[in-house]
Amino acid sequence: MSDAKNPLLDLGATGPRLPFDQIRPEHVRPAIDTLLAESRASIRAIAAGKGETYDAVLGALERATEQLSRASGVVSHLESVATTPALREAETEVKPLLSAFYSSIALDPELWQTLKRYSGTADAKALTGARKRHLEKTLDEFRRSGADLDPTGKERLTAVDVELSQLTMKFGQNVLDSTNAFDLVIDDEKRLAGLPESAIQAARASAASKGLASGYRFTLHAPSVIPVLTYLDDASIRETIWRAFNQRATVAPFDNAPLLRRILELRRERATLLGKKDFADLVLEDRMAKTGEAAARFVHELEEPTRESFEREKKELAAFRRELEGERAKEIAPWDVGYYAEKLRTQRFDFDEEALRPYFAAEGVLDGLFALASRLYGVTFAPAEAPSWDESVRVFTIRDGDELLGLFHVDLYPRENKRGGAWMNSLVMGGPTAAGFEPHVGLFCSNATPPIDGEKALLTHDEVETLFHEFGHLLHQLLSNVDVRSLAGTNVAWDFVELPSQIMENWTWERAALDLFARHVESGERIPDELFARKHKARTFRAATMQMRQLGFAALDLALHRDYDPGHDGDLLAYARGLMMPYAVTPLPDDYAMVSSFTHLFSSSVGYAAGYYSYKWAEVLDADAFSRFREGGVLSPEVGRAFRDLLLSRGDSDDPMKLFVDFVGRPPKVDALLARNGLAAKPPS
Repeated sequence: MSDAKNPLLDLGATGPRLPFDQIRPEHVRPAIDTLLAESRASIRAIAAGKGETYDAVLGALERATEQLSRASGVVSHLESVATTPALREAETEVKPLLSAFYSSIALDPELWQTLKRYSGTADAKALTGARKRHLEKTLDEFRRSGADLDPTGKERLTAVDVELSQLTMKFGQNVLDSTNAFDLVIDDEKRLAGLPESAIQAARASAASKGLASGYRFTLHAPSVIPVLTYLDDASIRETIWRAFNQRATVAPFDNAPLLRRILELRRERATLLGKKDFADLVLEDRMAKTGEAAARFVHELEEPTRESFEREKKELAAFRRELEGERAKEIAPWDVGYYAEKLRTQRFDFDEEALRPYFAAEGVLDGLFALASRLYGVTFAPAEAPSWDESVRVFTIRDGDELLGLFHVDLYPRENKRGGAWMNSLVMGGPTAAGFEPHVGLFCSNATPPIDGEKALLTHDEVETLFHEFGHLLHQLLSNVDVRSLAGTNVAWDFVELPSQIMENWTWERAALDLFARHVESGERIPDELFARKHKARTFRAATMQMRQLGFAALDLALHRDYDPGHDGDLLAYARGLMMPYAVTPLPDDYAMVSSFTHLFSSSVGYAAGYYSYKWAEVLDADAFSRFREGGVLSPEVGRAFRDLLLSRGDSDDPMKLFVDFVGRPPKVDALLARNGLAAKPPS
């Protein structure tokens, strides 16, 4: 095949409409080889040159990897949403090549000398704004990436990075494969008592999709798991699903336990090579927390005002079961928690989550997202014709007046060739250029309840929150107006990146926002006031339990990356289970192995490793920042414009704390989060 026919070689040639319909597995290796050679040549030219201007050094360094990053990003994305054995093999083949190359950039002694020499020039000293920050962050990143290591250290660091890229990719593949390897078919419909009709229909459709003439099929994808654990009366089925879900990737050929141990070992070695006490200190140095100790202290400080309410909620749930079942009541098991919690909520608030589902047709939710963003940020959305990776994917444009800001893809429903969870990706980071504004290209994915038998897909409120969350990430990219790509959009500190996403969830609780889109699928009526009020009253139901769950994941993450010593602490799965016990509603069984499928931490070389606390950190920021919308109007275009101009559009062009203070007017306080969750702030000592 000639290079001219390889669609990965120039992803900007067709503008924002990327040629997903033309990309094949056989394109991957030739394109990456060609683009690697071009990037290496560009970097060698920068290193050998005597550049004394920003454009000749830092600008050129940005451009040197632009096409390579786009191509490798598209390949990685396709492997996550439309994987095939051939595509997986192709990505596996190029992953170590890419890792070695990106590691080599900061380890190039000539390039490092060129950067340091430029930093002392008059041109560098005169830089301001984003370009000044770009220089400072580039120098810091080179040092953090080993630029000052000796040749032996550099060689070892490269080997560590390559192995990490391979192992973490395999970790994610194992989770997907083990998820898809499980299904449970129930033939007797009587065993489905308690399950909502929507879930029964979905299970029947799933069975039919596998050619089964009868029966109900359950999988480990979220739209199947959550209704079972929340509503199904049959405890034995709940237990089967719960155990299978929390034992994913623990059995050959998809066993992640050996990979976990090796990933942690390599991350410790990387931190040691770079002069840090542990991996947390290494990755948090350029984040808001700065150190692992500060992140752990934050988790502990949030745990303190949560613990008392958490213990009370545990006792209430056990007492409620005894009240329902009398002497025959058993101790609550992990697979019972969601089931009895939902019954307690229904009794206490006369509220059933399923009652809201008819008001949240997926298409209407998308319309609501767009209407809200239009009201707040002055932008418009329209459907677009563009190639994508699956016929169910929708494509849209976003404009500011006549200016095209970007194009984005929306992939809502689960497939067996698509990984689980929900996420946003940037495929092309656009923004201001010398030739004008280059449109951004992005996407967001979820695994929401799919449509059945041609009917509209009806979502739960939790799924609506998820879509708002991921759309918030996407807006952070699409509204970016930074001319330095590496500082644009979502390229910010990971304990700041969740602020634009989590703040969007607030609008799913606001009557004015819901009235923009929440209409009954049949009658067209808005959510009744009484139902909305019951939902609001139930908002803080078991909030301490939810918060402790997140804090438990954060504590486990930090312990694994700061404290775990296999010689002292023994089996990693047992160690992780022990750490999660104080945060769990019930004792966890000996075979509990959630950490084996913890993709946030282990499916990429860094990802949320040592950074899972970021969700709660950013939740403090979002709860506090939303207070300005409450004061100025939750649909206020003036407050929305301020949020866009002072924060969303700014990327990492300034310190994140300064961006927050610019918008809110002061540093963040934890009080707003505790109040939102119905948890009293700890009084000052």
